[in-house]
Amino acid sequence: MKKLSVLFAAVMMFATVGVAKAQKVASMDYEAVLAVMPETKKMTTDLETFSKTKGDEINKQAEAFQKEVQQYQAEGAKLSEAQRQAKEAELQKKQQNLQQIQTTAQSDLAQKRDTAIKPIIEKLNKAVEKVAKANGYEFIIDAGALIYKGGPDATAAVKKELGL
Repeated sequence: MKKLSVLFAAVMMFATVGVAKAQKVASMDYEAVLAVMPETKKMTTDLETFSKTKGDEINKQAEAFQKEVQQYQAEGAKLSEAQRQAKEAELQKKQQNLQQIQTTAQSDLAQKRDTAIKPIIEKLNKAVEKVAKANGYEFIIDAGALIYKGGPDATAAVKKELGL
């Protein structure tokens, strides 16, 4: 019985090695391909424009708020206690609104980026799949995750598939 177990383990070990050798594995620099895609470049430009526009709007509002705070600090001593409390409450509300606008702008930017990147990623993944099938690769692994790379590199083939 013990000999049968050892024989079975040896057969399984050889079978596993045979299966592993039969698999074709390639690597590719996913981020590099993604970065050179024209869609990614356009998305980046669009997001930068959107971010700058929102940032400029927020900066204008922040400057106006700062001027109002400075004016209050200069003239606050002349106000009655009730007027001072009312002005402080108003300024606090404006500050909270400004923070809310900043948070909303960041959220809008993230949502816009997620929406824009999805079709780009899908296009890249389809190209990777086509290259894998055309070259008989069972796995294409991101080169950034590799410690040692000795097999084929599919980066050029994927770029060619994308027309880059």
